Order: sequence, then C-alpha cells, then structure tokens
Amino acid sequence: MITAIREVRRARGLTLDDVARRCVPPTTAQTIGRLETGTRTVSVGWLNRIAKALGVEASDLVRVADRPEIPVAAVLDGGGAQAPRRDAMLTPVRAEPGTVAVSVAGGIGDYRTGDEIWCRRLDPDDFAAALNRDVLVPRPGGRFLFGRLIGREPGDRTPDGTGRLHLLPLGAGARQQVVADPAWIGCAVRLVRPL
Repeated sequence: MITAIREVRRARGLTLDDVARRCVPPTTAQTIGRLETGTRTVSVGWLNRIAKALGVEASDLVRVADRPEIPVAAVLDGGGAQAPRRDAMLTPVRAEPGTVAVSVAGGIGDYRTGDEIWCRRLDPDDFAAALNRDVLVPRPGGRFLFGRLIGREPGDRTPDGTGRLHLLPLGAGARQQVVADPAWIGCAVRLVRPL
C-alpha cells in the first residue's frame, strides 16, 4: 500500500517522534519511519492509529490515483516567500460526512462574495464545542440564521425543556438573536475563497 504518511506529517510540521508519542498507545519514531518508507507493512490498524495522531482521516493517508497532489512551490511567512526546505505535496481537501455549506452571495463581516463556508453538522449534545465560532442554525419554515455563537443555555435536560442559543449575526450594529431548541447546528470549519 502506498501511503502519504510522510507528506501529511511534514505538512503538519511534526517529527517522527511527535507522531510516535501521539499514537495511542505510544510507539517509537523508528516504527513510524518504517511505516512511512514502506519497510514495514501498513495495516489498517496502524493506518487508523497514525491518522488519529495526525488529526486526519485514515483515507487521507492512502494515495489514490484519481486524487491529484499539489506540489508546494513556496512557504510564506512574516519574512516573505521562500523555497521549502524539503519537497512537499498537499492533497486537495475533501469534505467529511455530515458537512454542509454556506455560499456567500454578498460580502458581510469577514466573508466576501464567492466564499464557501464549510460547516460540520453538530447535534445538541455537541453545541458547546461551537462557542465563539461562526455557526449556521436552522429555523422554522426553511429559514436559517448565521452568526457567532456567543452563549448557550442548557436544552432538553432542564425541567421546562427550554434550550437557547445566543447568536451575534454578522455585520456592524447587528443585534443578538436567540434561537430555541434547534435540532442541529453547523459549525464553520473551513473557508474556501477564490482569489
């Protein structure tokens, strides 16, 4: 099996030892090195362990012929653009299951016309993970509210069954909105912006 473990590890700025320590249970840098170079066979179990340590999906570590890689030509930082120290490749991003998108038709807040905002769909038990993030909230009648989640009151677990999300819509002078008991929300996780 041809893997992209080395490329993903380098793109994340991690050493072999970093990945080895992040594995559950921890392993050695030599083992990770052997798995990267193919001198040791990569099982599905190892692929899953390494993917979790790198914070990616296991499928992101497998090279697929129809998924092109993009060579890194330069690295940009405060000092300007420089050639990378090592050859590196990036794999185009693909959406995770449960992803929903917001298409920006008119610039508002930090978003520009043409932007795509990818959101991870969250169930009520996970709403707290989206605090201080931009979220998409469904409302009755096929409407939605998009804004910064600034507060949350407990939901179904309270005696009266109320649960409220406090959102600050985008744009200057916007007033706080309160939405009661949404079935799900979409937490913004990726911005796709054409230049």
